[in-house]
Amino acid sequence: MEEKYKLYHGDYRDVLQRIDIQSIGAIITDPPYPDYYEDEYQYFDGIIDFLNQFTCRQFVFWSAKVDFPLSYTAIHIWDKKTGAGSEYERIFERNGKKNYKVFRHYFINSTVAASFTGDVFTGHPSQKPKQLLMDIIAYAKFKDRIIFDPFMGTGSAGVASIVMGNKFIGIEKKENYFGIARERIKKASIQDLLFTNNIPDNGKTMEMF
Repeated sequence: MEEKYKLYHGDYRDVLQRIDIQSIGAIITDPPYPDYYEDEYQYFDGIIDFLNQFTCRQFVFWSAKVDFPLSYTAIHIWDKKTGAGSEYERIFERNGKKNYKVFRHYFINSTVAASFTGDVFTGHPSQKPKQLLMDIIAYAKFKDRIIFDPFMGTGSAGVASIVMGNKFIGIEKKENYFGIARERIKKASIQDLLFTNNIPDNGKTMEMF
């Protein structure tokens, strides 16, 4: 069976050399921000400069309060639907179109919020809703591509990629988050196989380094 995903446990700076940059069809990622859990996520200036190596279309989440350090073609908005004084994050599109879109999805910060939206709460402080990422993939018309997330956290982009008919490559540095991502993406892949009635006898779909 052709692999649907590869997951790497480690620092993206160590793993990038193992990835065929030319094979990546799109990037959807939520990197560490300079104003949000800066110490925990070990943010540093230039942390996303490596994205300039990729010529594919990219969607990069970023703080609403801090300047985005790279070039971009459009700015989309994630409205977190928190009511009066609604919170939002920006999503910078690179190497893509110039028109913008507002995505409205509840922020998942508890088990109750997750169940309300048909999602799961992973405990990650910056978890992105699965449906939000699926909507981005649908908006961009990504299909049969390899989607790459070098800061995958607990794997929401991976789950969305598999569900929407794409392959996925993800990197996560923190062991506990990597474990959660692995189980979520594995489950999504198995469900997809059951749905398509194409269950292999054996074969790995995951590669860890």
